[in-house]
Amino acid sequence: MTRSGRATACALVVAILLAAILLPASLAFAPLTTARAAGALAIGACGAYGFAYDFTAEQTARSAALRKCEGDCKVVAAVSRNCAAFAIDGRNACGAYGVAAAARLGPAQNDALRQCYLKGGKDCMIRTFVCDAKG
Repeated sequence: MTRSGRATACALVVAILLAAILLPASLAFAPLTTARAAGALAIGACGAYGFAYDFTAEQTARSAALRKCEGDCKVVAAVSRNCAAFAIDGRNACGAYGVAAAARLGPAQNDALRQCYLKGGKDCMIRTFVCDAKG
């Protein structure tokens, strides 16, 4: 390797090391107001649902979820750094259902399915789920 080649390689290594050291510090000063960590799950009769995520305020997420749900719906879960799941009986969408929220998607889905079966569902399945995009 020539002298100029070594100098170029050294300069590149120094630049990479500086970027690795300085980048996390610069991210620490990012404005917190840009974070979006609100969501909601709304359900209605016979498997109707609406969900919203990545909103700046919980009330805005609730309104968006209700707008997406057809019929007489209600918000059953607010989502902020967690997940919510909605399960219905696949044989009777107007029958048993379950709703659950948890820190992770898997437990939320399992709890929603468990509730559906406890309420008499025969063929329960996840209808929908929502997780906070920033959580």
